[in-house]
Amino acid sequence: MQQSSTLGPVAPIIFLAIAIAAINWVDLARGKGKQSVAYPLSLLTTLVLTVWFGLNAAAGETHYAFANLVVIDPMANVLSAFCAAGLFVTLVYTRRYLAERDMFAGEFYMLALFTLGGQIVMITGNNFLTLYLGLELLSLSSYALVALRRESRVTSESAMKYFVLGALASGFLLYGISMMYGATGSLNLGEVFRVVESGRVNTTMLAFGVVFIVAGLSFKLGAAPFHMWIPDIYQGSPTAVTLLIAGGPKVAAFALFIRVLVEGLLPLASDWQMMLVVLSIMVANKADGAADAYSSAMFYSVTYLLTTLGTFGIILLRTSKGFEAETLEDLKGMSRRNPWFAFLMLVMMFSLAGIPPTVGFYAKLAVLDAVVKSGMTWLAVVAVMFSLIGAFYYLRIVKLMYFDAPVGEEQLEATFGLRSMLSVNGAAVILLGIFPAALMNLCYQAIRSTLGS
Repeated sequence: MQQSSTLGPVAPIIFLAIAIAAINWVDLARGKGKQSVAYPLSLLTTLVLTVWFGLNAAAGETHYAFANLVVIDPMANVLSAFCAAGLFVTLVYTRRYLAERDMFAGEFYMLALFTLGGQIVMITGNNFLTLYLGLELLSLSSYALVALRRESRVTSESAMKYFVLGALASGFLLYGISMMYGATGSLNLGEVFRVVESGRVNTTMLAFGVVFIVAGLSFKLGAAPFHMWIPDIYQGSPTAVTLLIAGGPKVAAFALFIRVLVEGLLPLASDWQMMLVVLSIMVANKADGAADAYSSAMFYSVTYLLTTLGTFGIILLRTSKGFEAETLEDLKGMSRRNPWFAFLMLVMMFSLAGIPPTVGFYAKLAVLDAVVKSGMTWLAVVAVMFSLIGAFYYLRIVKLMYFDAPVGEEQLEATFGLRSMLSVNGAAVILLGIFPAALMNLCYQAIRSTLGS
């Protein structure tokens, strides 16, 4: 652990801020009527960040910066690299969709980079205030992206709902943070941990603070049972924006919960455990057991990002100018018209359902194994039951693609680059399911180093 006296550890974050400003300036300087250069510059930015964070993760060092407001540790570097890579793939998948709807403009790409900035701040935050700022940066950018098609009444309605519910969740979260500050006298996660562990605090105030913090975070991030707003927002948003909301932010959400619940509030696990029973594997008595549990959850979040990208990539390919693929009926008979893309969609559905040999099977197996080892066999049984219910919906899509008559005669057209990206995406889902050790070990080492710091 090092308290950095230079800006080196946070240089990627500073680079992202400068890149956003530069892209904005260049795009404005070109004026309207000229093709936006925001797309290639955004691709370059995300690619640089992916490599940069990846190299930092390989170094395995932990640095604290800005008076301990920010922590750059192995977990932060690994997850930030995946978020940047996820946005890179998202931009590639959404290019045609945006161009066909007159959304291929600089503001989309700058807002997308702002969402990435919010994710990285959430991942690297070491203070309740920093984490809140990151979450709000992500949220505000997402509100604007949802409302980007101003001429659409459905989109405007979704944006308004998103904003109002997000503001309500922010109020819950801030109230919980204020109670936590009143009880501990600090917003720094490490200091909060030490004060709570000492037991010399107002337990009633702490308990209320935990309730409001967990409720606010869960509402913001769409965790059950605070997920009621998600269907409306996903349906009303442009599909490209839905992918932005459904992908990288879920990885950042994992990091946010680790920072708050493990690094800050682990001594209060008995208070928040039943509120987030799905995340109860975070309760562990031994460091090795904790690292196993956390790394399984981290592995799951990363593979979920990978599968979500592939799924929405196919859906975006199914859309066309003036047509949105919004219902299951739109996927009927895809295997007869587009066998390769239907196969890729099948791979994604099998992964989401947890069917071998896809990576989704191993991800669910790793999480269930961690739950059983924590002594909560009953929770593993419940999880399996819900997975079986979920599998019905995923396999129904496979049935529609392979056993129903096609709707329409159009073929799915994709450039060589897009076809290659989708193919690599599908291959990764299969290969990581057969050979998961490398990614699992990466997650384990990142978590272990982070806990050790």
